[in-house]
Amino acid sequence: MLRRSVWIFLVLVLGLAACSPSTPSVHPTATHPLVPSPSQTPAPSRTPTALPSPTPTSTPTPDPYADVTVAGLRSRTYGSGELEVVQRYGRNADFTRYEIRYPSDGLSIAGFMNVPNGEGPFPVIIAIHGYIEPGRYNTLDYSATYADSLAQAGYLVLHPNLRGYTPSDDGPNRFRAGYAVDVLNLIAILEAQAGRPGPLEQADPDRLGLWGHSMGGGVAIRVMVVSPEVDAVALYGSMSADDDLNFERINTFFKTGNLGIEELQASPEDFARISPVNFLADVRAAVSIHHGGADLAVPPAWSDDLCQRLQDLGKDVECFSYPGQPHTFIDKGDTLFRQRVRDFFDRVLKADN
Repeated sequence: MLRRSVWIFLVLVLGLAACSPSTPSVHPTATHPLVPSPSQTPAPSRTPTALPSPTPTSTPTPDPYADVTVAGLRSRTYGSGELEVVQRYGRNADFTRYEIRYPSDGLSIAGFMNVPNGEGPFPVIIAIHGYIEPGRYNTLDYSATYADSLAQAGYLVLHPNLRGYTPSDDGPNRFRAGYAVDVLNLIAILEAQAGRPGPLEQADPDRLGLWGHSMGGGVAIRVMVVSPEVDAVALYGSMSADDDLNFERINTFFKTGNLGIEELQASPEDFARISPVNFLADVRAAVSIHHGGADLAVPPAWSDDLCQRLQDLGKDVECFSYPGQPHTFIDKGDTLFRQRVRDFFDRVLKADN
């Protein structure tokens, strides 16, 4: 009986075990790859865009000769201010002489003016003196007699004492261009004041001549290639139209210390821009050239060369040589010269009057 009970018990236990729910097996969960979100990716660092370095601009080298070249003298303006009479020197049967002054680039330029007696307007001649040691110069120096001769012939004559010649102020004068500036300022003042009440009331600026001796001739040559206002130019024992020749002679032949040294430092290219000889094609004035055959100061060949160049260019030019005459003419040679100059100016400046 006991064995049967044990058996029955075993059967029941086994049956219960078979009927109890089984523990489900755990299957691995499917895995998905992780895609990083944008916020999780470190942003690349921003590299600044390199800006191009500015190209250094080169500062043009200033032209040391700009103010003395022919182009420079042509491009600027002239004539600020007025000519005034300081005093009357005197009067004769032919003309009245006055002491004058006028401004030239901030300088006071002195001189004299001969006004023919009688009714104007009169053609005008600017007389330009030659080189004299400034300490020995006076306003009524040797060139005054030539100015008087022209006034007697009916010309209003303006005779400046160029800068540095007492009582004029001194000022810049490389290549003697300052002298030309003094004349160019005088021309502009003449044009502005002529015909107005005042010292130039009887002047006719439309009939304008230049007379220049030696250094003054060189000044006249520079002025005639710069200014179209000049109608007639008389050159007397004139310096060259080539400044290289001029300053070589100034420094060597005349033995004037350091004069000419600065100018001779210029290059051939700069001399070409400065020298009037390279601009003769632009001359519109009639030209009368006079040179003494025995001139020991300025080579007569320089006037011969200028004469030939102007003839080759078809310019209105007349040329005279005076055998045996020195740098400043004497006796019959001087008398002949004065008459020829009068005839020349009469032909050009009085032809229509």
